[in-house]
Amino acid sequence: MKRFFLPLAAALMLAPAALRADEGMWMLPLLEKMNADALRNLGSRLTPDQIYSVNHSSIKDAIVQFGGGCTAEIISGSGLLVTNHHCGYGQIQALSTTEHNYLEDGYFAMSRNEELPCPGLTVRFLQSMTDVTDDLAAGKSRQDLIAAAEKENPSCQVRIVSFYNENVFYLIVSKIYRDVRFVGAPPASSGKFGGDTDNWMWPRHTCDFSMFRVYAGPDNEPADYSPNNVPMRPKQFLNISLKGVREGDFAMIMGYPGSTQRFQTAAQLEDMLATNDVRIAARGVRQDVIWTAMRSDDKIGLQYASKYSGSSNGWKKWIGEKEAFEALDIIPREEQKERDLSAWINADPTRKAAWGDAIGTIAAQVEAAAEPKLASTLLSETLGRIEILSFAATMDRSLQMALNAKAQAADVQVNEQDAIDLVVDMLREEYKDYNAGVDRDVAIAMIDHYKANVKPQDAVLIKGKSILTMDTRKLVDNLFKKSIFTSEEKLLAKPVTAKLLAADPAVQLANAVTEASQPLSTAAQAGRPALAEASKAYGAALMKWNEGEPSYPDANSTCRLTYGTVKSYEPKDGVLYKYYTTLKGVMEKEDPDNYEFRVPAKLKEIYEKKDYGQYADQNGEMVVCFLTNLDITGGNSGSPVMDADGNLIGLAFDGNWEAMSGDVLFDPDLQRCICVDIRYVLLMLDKYAGAGYLLNEMNLVRE
Repeated sequence: MKRFFLPLAAALMLAPAALRADEGMWMLPLLEKMNADALRNLGSRLTPDQIYSVNHSSIKDAIVQFGGGCTAEIISGSGLLVTNHHCGYGQIQALSTTEHNYLEDGYFAMSRNEELPCPGLTVRFLQSMTDVTDDLAAGKSRQDLIAAAEKENPSCQVRIVSFYNENVFYLIVSKIYRDVRFVGAPPASSGKFGGDTDNWMWPRHTCDFSMFRVYAGPDNEPADYSPNNVPMRPKQFLNISLKGVREGDFAMIMGYPGSTQRFQTAAQLEDMLATNDVRIAARGVRQDVIWTAMRSDDKIGLQYASKYSGSSNGWKKWIGEKEAFEALDIIPREEQKERDLSAWINADPTRKAAWGDAIGTIAAQVEAAAEPKLASTLLSETLGRIEILSFAATMDRSLQMALNAKAQAADVQVNEQDAIDLVVDMLREEYKDYNAGVDRDVAIAMIDHYKANVKPQDAVLIKGKSILTMDTRKLVDNLFKKSIFTSEEKLLAKPVTAKLLAADPAVQLANAVTEASQPLSTAAQAGRPALAEASKAYGAALMKWNEGEPSYPDANSTCRLTYGTVKSYEPKDGVLYKYYTTLKGVMEKEDPDNYEFRVPAKLKEIYEKKDYGQYADQNGEMVVCFLTNLDITGGNSGSPVMDADGNLIGLAFDGNWEAMSGDVLFDPDLQRCICVDIRYVLLMLDKYAGAGYLLNEMNLVRE
């Protein structure tokens, strides 16, 4: 296939489809060029320069990528930040014990001395994004560009990120703070109210927030945790509006959307759905086992809370995505787009030479990889989810790496026992959130599910014998009876040696899984270079085809802006979902016998007394959530929802069920962003938790 380079000048004004003002995950450096008029016409009172600037402080300086997978925003001059409860979930769970269960009971520090360090948690501040597409095309090396930027930006991370299917490149400079401390969060009965049942659904009533604080060294630069660190002083923080929202109000979100598939073909999308079907089936089985155990024992409930949540969120999303694909005819619409694009490409010899084979090549490569990819996914979602095998594989892999290093460099001192001891220390921490009984039940369920779905030629072989011929319960009984990895006590009972590991049934089964996985992965990835080249050509063709229209690339965990309005929607004929919900709805959903719909006694007291204070709306109601038509995806969780002046009015935390295909196609009639109202957040902080002192460092706007 002929290589074709698309100049950035053309890319700046292109788009994958006709756009509305409420569609788009817009690149910050291009706001003035592409979005200034649309922002102003929708009602924004901010200029693009006030939103993103490298010359002075702007809204981008108040927005962070939280923990690598969510978004958060700074809301005070002392580094206080707010994000979603489900974004802080793993950190809160890690800090919790059965005696101090912050996840279930909630927690708020009543002074900065009570803020809890979160080892490993980081936040990333964007410093700048610079187009280097032309530089790379001219032959400059990535390493040289990065080195020069690192020299100009000490204490920063520099990376080059691709956009538009590898057709455009930006050099991104970020500053990463490493001392982040937990300030507070409501109990799970509020922060996760509705659970899986309400996830991705409207009407919604979840108080989905948590608070942390960023600390720095005395020079305000990033530093490892130290009791001597001080609250970070941000270049800018968000004011908080108490005015509330109305239908049609301007709204915008800045955040770090993770990934979308708007530059993929129908073949790739069908492949995605097929892969997700395998994941849905396997995760449903595993989650049923874990949920039953969690609800039967409070300790297990805490140990597996984050693991379950991380699995079930994707599981339900994929179910909704499949339904939306069918309801909205996503594949047929994509196929028609490809026919139209192909006709345009083939009408010109130059275009045909550059891009004529792209769609066909993608389809051929996807088809060639389909079977091994599905088999690999089944294996990773079943046997790959048995925790004891993960422990064993980590240990054995560390040992083998040490032995290989020793064999390759005889003059280098390599102690394999040191490698083993290092993993032993790591696993001791893992056992805090591990229950062998749960893992045993999961192992039985996962092996049975694997055996029921794997093709005989792909089945795992254990000592040369197919797992299909083995009795599952006997296999699992032997595994958990004889392996040293079932508990910290067994692991530490005697020295772990290479001989001991070789005889361990968990190591043997883990190695068998690896041996089965490797040829599948090799086959699935064989066509990746050709697929990447064709995808690049497809992206370039789409961009040129729509030359002259505003453009945004697929999400890739870089900072973006989306804007639109507060808006209701009609999910089906005769049904209108209004744009907000109130605390009354929480009480209507309450079910004391259903874990997902418990309501804290103190919140009921606040409701009964209507003790809402300054957080009530003009009618005296307590608004809890609202809708916007903003274009979001995973990674936007915790993003600030801002008004026309850039004031914080809510936190984005979910999408809606009817538009679960939004990562592929934005439907303006159906797609909505579900937001928790910032006034509900402050009510829980102040009236419920009694941490109103935190309001003193915020700037509240009432007019």
